[in-house]
Amino acid sequence: MQKYNQNDVKVIEKTLIREGFLSLYKLRLQHRLFEGDWSPVFDREVMDRGHAVVVLPYDPQKDALVVLEQFRVGALGTDASPWLLEFVAGMYDSNDETAEQVAHRELQEEAGLATNSLHYALTYLSTPGGCTEKISIYIALVDSDKAARHAGLATEHEDIRVHVLPYGDVVQLLEAGKINNAASVIGLQWLQLHKRQFEDL
Repeated sequence: MQKYNQNDVKVIEKTLIREGFLSLYKLRLQHRLFEGDWSPVFDREVMDRGHAVVVLPYDPQKDALVVLEQFRVGALGTDASPWLLEFVAGMYDSNDETAEQVAHRELQEEAGLATNSLHYALTYLSTPGGCTEKISIYIALVDSDKAARHAGLATEHEDIRVHVLPYGDVVQLLEAGKINNAASVIGLQWLQLHKRQFEDL
């Protein structure tokens, strides 16, 4: 259905504006127009923060989800608490690491859990208007009795409170706007659509 791809963009110049946890670049570029010609050359700024993996730990035996509560600086200055309710998530440590490896590592670090049953859900671009980040979401079937109560790496300034909640309660939190970060909303809505396939596993 999509007419064009990566080959239909010319990046004329890429300039580093700021390097850090969130790196910012200025791109001078042009791309093909739907009528067939090329656009004028124009500038865009884009943030590069790497890619991430999100894991929803689901216990099919208890019909429960493991939900994390932790501080997020991006929620400061909003009308919401900066301590968000979300799911296991983490960035790739290297270009050689697979999404599945990230999922297993973060599941252990952030929830104290392991799984032998990891299921791919979807991948999406979080903010493609100005950020390169790609997020892949997985469902991990777990024994929620083994979840940690507190978790996170001190070296990454993580202080995570771990909750084990009935699936229906988590859906109510979503509907009440208490789960309000994109990856958790998207992952939970995907699970609502596909939950039946996990109930007998």
